Amino acid sequence: MGRLLGIDYGEKRVGLAISDPTGTIASALDTILFKSKKDLFQQLKERVVSEDIAGVVVGMPFGMKGQVTAQTETVQQFITELRGQLSISVDSADERLSSVEAGRILREQGHQPSRNKGMVDSTAAAIILQSYLDGKKQ
Repeated sequence: MGRLLGIDYGEKRVGLAISDPTGTIASALDTILFKSKKDLFQQLKERVVSEDIAGVVVGMPFGMKGQVTAQTETVQQFITELRGQLSISVDSADERLSSVEAGRILREQGHQPSRNKGMVDSTAAAIILQSYLDGKKQ
């Protein structure tokens, strides 16, 4: 299968997670701060090479009832642009409540989510990626 990179896309920060080589377990990686899309794509390309990534999974922010929102459209545009930048597969996965779950996990670990937004983003990316991996096994 190869390692997959999970992405929790945001306008200023992008949370990253990575799978193990067998595609079984996702782990939070880090957060990319960026000034422009060009900067973001460059950082993502470098990460794909340095981490030997075989595919990317981007969290898709549907509304609570599954409806398309303005943020959904923004992320769909990002995915389209990312596919043009990378020569590996770029899939999407439902990310509803991933940030809420990430905040809960961090609080349980003694962190304050409001002071650790980067940790929330990378943890949310890990939740998104793990959900995708679990779905592939079924």
